[in-house]
Amino acid sequence: MVTTPDHKNHLSVAQHNGNHAAIKSDRVAVLLMGYGEVESYEDFANYNEQALNLLTAKFAPVPSWIYPPLAKLLALFDLHEWSHQHNNFISPHNQIFEQQRLGIEEQLQQTWGEKVKVFKAFNFCAPFLPQQVLQQIQEEGFDKLLIYPLLVVDSIFTSGIAVEQVNKAISQLTTGEEHWLKNLRYIPSFYNQPDYIKLLAGMVEEKIQTELIQAHLPSQIGIILMNHGCPHKAKGFTSGIDESQALYESVREELIYKYPLISVGWLNHDTPLIEWTQPNVELAAKNLIELGATAIIMMPIGFATENHETLLDVDHIIHHLQHRHSQITFVQMPCVNDNPNFLAMAAAWANPQIEALLSEQGVTINPQLAIAQANHHHHHHHH
Repeated sequence: MVTTPDHKNHLSVAQHNGNHAAIKSDRVAVLLMGYGEVESYEDFANYNEQALNLLTAKFAPVPSWIYPPLAKLLALFDLHEWSHQHNNFISPHNQIFEQQRLGIEEQLQQTWGEKVKVFKAFNFCAPFLPQQVLQQIQEEGFDKLLIYPLLVVDSIFTSGIAVEQVNKAISQLTTGEEHWLKNLRYIPSFYNQPDYIKLLAGMVEEKIQTELIQAHLPSQIGIILMNHGCPHKAKGFTSGIDESQALYESVREELIYKYPLISVGWLNHDTPLIEWTQPNVELAAKNLIELGATAIIMMPIGFATENHETLLDVDHIIHHLQHRHSQITFVQMPCVNDNPNFLAMAAAWANPQIEALLSEQGVTINPQLAIAQANHHHHHHHH
């Protein structure tokens, strides 16, 4: 479907302002960013190599020549886990992310109409790599961009990679003396947004009321709030521990008066020689069982979109635990995913930035000047 904006209206506004640039720049491209997950097993090695390059390099001292062979080796493990242990598991992540994109776009267009379009980019998956999507955004004539990582916590492993990839893509797409982008804004994480915190607590409460409260006392219901695991040292980058911890404390505060047995549980990628956040989910469950929990509910709070960690990893952990604690009830909760309340709030968080982009005059940036400026400062400091 091709939509043609009402040009006459735009023209009169532009002429009225005596500014012809207004015709072009009264639209905002929202770039919704997520990790993305492989849908075809042949892509495992590429996906892993991309992940090693962008993620592991930030905390593990791995020489880059190791990435390709290591990626292939990891692909064998992935293949074993996804196909043999989990009956050819295909991650629903990308499909859910598309629902999130659609829902957020629908909400935003109710406010802004055709002025806003929502694109998606995945850190690790073609054909939605940032450089591919930014090229499309450029070709569609947008010159205002809102970078929106749909990731709960701001860290070098989440939004850090998003901005890194966007910067790289923008510099590759820019030629000559004028940047095609005139204006750009960014939405950091939403770990501290009251409506997100209330939604998470509400989901847990609802699950307990419908499934557990008839058979367990509130003091016997253990709640594990699962965060994305973080390595303690990330070469001086922000690793996400503080924000994840703050998110946990906020959700816990909503529930603790009714359900006293609450623990954080970190979903770690246990890499050798790296110190990860503790307690991991399995240890958190054992601790709560020791304190008298007869039911354990596991709620992913540090992930907005289902992925192999929230599904396979949690599944593994529950399987292990059931083996040893057959008398305990384990309940696995979904992420917020395409919950309409979540999509409405995610769109609302974008509104002030879109408003700012539409009201601010775009700036013409000359990338050549950056080089001249650096040389000038370098020269200046030498004297």
